[in-house]
Amino acid sequence: MNDFASLVQYSIAAPIVAAFLTLFVRNWGRPAIQIVSVAGFAAPMVFALFLWGLYDPATPGGYAFVSEMDTGLSIIGVSLHLGLNGVGLPLFVMASVVGLAAGLYAAQSKAENLPRYLFCLLIMQGGLMGVFASIDVFFFYFFHELALIPTFVMVGVWGGRDRNYAAMKMTIYLTLGAMLSLIGLIAIYVKSGADSFDLITLKAHLAEAPLAESVQNYAFGLLLFGFGILVSLWPLHTWAPLGYGAAPSSAAMLHAGVLKKFGLYGLIQVAVPLLPEGISQWENWIIWLALGNVLVIGLVAMAQRDLKQMIGYSSVMHMGYAFLGIATMSVLGVGGVVIMMVAHGLTVALLFMLSTMVHHRTQTFEMDEMGGLAKKAPVLAAFFVFAIMASIGLPGPGLANFWGELSIFMAVYELKNWLIFAVVAGIVISAIYGLRATAKVFFGEESDDFKEVQKEDAVFDINWAERVPALILIVVLFFIGVFPKTITKSLNESLENEAVYAKAEE
Repeated sequence: MNDFASLVQYSIAAPIVAAFLTLFVRNWGRPAIQIVSVAGFAAPMVFALFLWGLYDPATPGGYAFVSEMDTGLSIIGVSLHLGLNGVGLPLFVMASVVGLAAGLYAAQSKAENLPRYLFCLLIMQGGLMGVFASIDVFFFYFFHELALIPTFVMVGVWGGRDRNYAAMKMTIYLTLGAMLSLIGLIAIYVKSGADSFDLITLKAHLAEAPLAESVQNYAFGLLLFGFGILVSLWPLHTWAPLGYGAAPSSAAMLHAGVLKKFGLYGLIQVAVPLLPEGISQWENWIIWLALGNVLVIGLVAMAQRDLKQMIGYSSVMHMGYAFLGIATMSVLGVGGVVIMMVAHGLTVALLFMLSTMVHHRTQTFEMDEMGGLAKKAPVLAAFFVFAIMASIGLPGPGLANFWGELSIFMAVYELKNWLIFAVVAGIVISAIYGLRATAKVFFGEESDDFKEVQKEDAVFDINWAERVPALILIVVLFFIGVFPKTITKSLNESLENEAVYAKAEE
């Protein structure tokens, strides 16, 4: 297995190298810029899918494709330690798929100063690949910051309406969340007495000498609210819909689809295994805050008339299900969270991309100003209906979201059976806003505003340049929906190796 460890490194390095090459060839013309940037996005997906096919869940130590590089920071226990286990692997693959779709869509965009736009997006992609491949906690955090900084730049420079305010608000909230998370991670390292930031070493050390309950309580609180802000946990969520509404489509695809999963991944891989007593103390807080996401934000999403804002609030709402699954501390619930994270990442990226395609044809995001678009763009309508059905969690072959949500709901019922009423209410709410948006945009009578748009410019269906990135997301989403065991087999193996999750199953 270790013979292929270099592919993990290449998955991180390829987009970063391509980012600088994109600037180097900027005077060679648009085709050269596009070729270099698309190659930088395609390479991680090729490597990730190859590693997915090779992965063996029974790998000793739980991590495959392990490599370690000396960083010169060994005095404080920091090393570039990379590897993939059953939790990180599906998210690593998802990041590569969303990245390629976002990159293909960005490469054909009319963004001003395209080389710099693609440079930021490629740096972001490199950071995302590093997040899910880092065994060292320091680099886990470092790669997140590497991906986060270009997000602020892209919203502020290439964003749409209210971009300056959105960029400032995102910067304040996400910097606060990142700082709280960093303090929590450093607290674990210092209080553990371990001489390494390596996650495997920390787990082994704390299994022998657990932290005091009070320390676990405070450290987990820092990580919960730090990661929670980054994930848009209610009521610290207000940056997300605003930021996604202002962000250029490819940046919104990568952030909402992939980067926002950093906090959930950190809780699953780091916080809960290292601080089992801490999550026990915070369980009720997690549940009530998560219900705020599901119910309060769900109702807010239902009230939206702006298509992109509705998708943004929908993304925030679904994070509530993920926090409920983590609160169960069980293989079933947490496994469902990982499946939902993968499916949600693909789905929300698809929805943000399709909403921009709708805007290009209607010149608005206001759903009341649309109508009847299915007659003019039937392929776009079919893609959007598929994405909405998946987002709702509709049962059916090819809808991967259903498997994640079903697992979470079953685990939540076992934890506190009254919670099932809340999650069912969430399903109803998401069905209302999702189906209503589909009806307003694609079916029914054409609005007068849309008729005016058509007078000035004929509305056509999406072309193949637009279809390809959408189809990449749809095909992978469909494949996981039909063959969920391609994720669950290795996922279960990794989660069962964690004492805190295995104990909950007993």
